[in-house]
Amino acid sequence: MAIVLKLKKGETVERGLKRLKKVLDREGLIKKLRDDRYFEKPCVKARKKSQRARIRNRSRRGRMELN
Repeated sequence: MAIVLKLKKGETVERGLKRLKKVLDREGLIKKLRDDRYFEKPCVKARKKSQRARIRNRSRRGRMELN
């Protein structure tokens, strides 16, 4: 997969980099690269995933009680 980003007329390099970062973030490439940096055992991945779900559900429950 190739991402091509051409600078618009009069656009600075910094602005172009900012647009590139947005595209990469939307595609989820930066997150995937960070996740794949180190090997993680499947059981550790599953444990982290369930822990995130627990935290997410706890915060949702708290919001439901406030309403």
